[in-house]
Amino acid sequence: MHNLFNHILKYLRNLLLFSLISLFSLNAFAEQSVEDIIKGRQQIFDRNYTMAKRVQSLSEQGKFDEAIKLMIRMSEGYKKVVDMFPDNTKEGFGTEALPTIWEDKENFNQLMVKTSDDLIKLTSLIKDADNIESTLGQFMWGNCKACHNKYREEH
Repeated sequence: MHNLFNHILKYLRNLLLFSLISLFSLNAFAEQSVEDIIKGRQQIFDRNYTMAKRVQSLSEQGKFDEAIKLMIRMSEGYKKVVDMFPDNTKEGFGTEALPTIWEDKENFNQLMVKTSDDLIKLTSLIKDADNIESTLGQFMWGNCKACHNKYREEH
């Protein structure tokens, strides 16, 4: 009986130790995951802004094929960010996202999808646009402005 008791006690001790290790490991992983998500979405937005400026420049120079490739890459980025705003990423790691993203999640997601779709539309319109600046404003920069005005901290 004494051996059985010692065996059970040892088992419970190991179970407790394993549980504590697992708990701390999950917290560390969750925190790292939050950081990865926030930095990942920031990277997409930063990259898209850099590409948008390049699209503007290339389009003004008549280099539409190069600009179109960037528009497609930007469109793909906006599709990805829809899934990069889970509830546990509202704060920290330099996020500039306003709480309105989570309060108005459906409209935010619709804006990201619209932005992605507008960039694809732009690929077929840009070559024949009478006014490149106006067309880019309508299908690219207007969406950037709409998002920044409602969903991003001023800086």
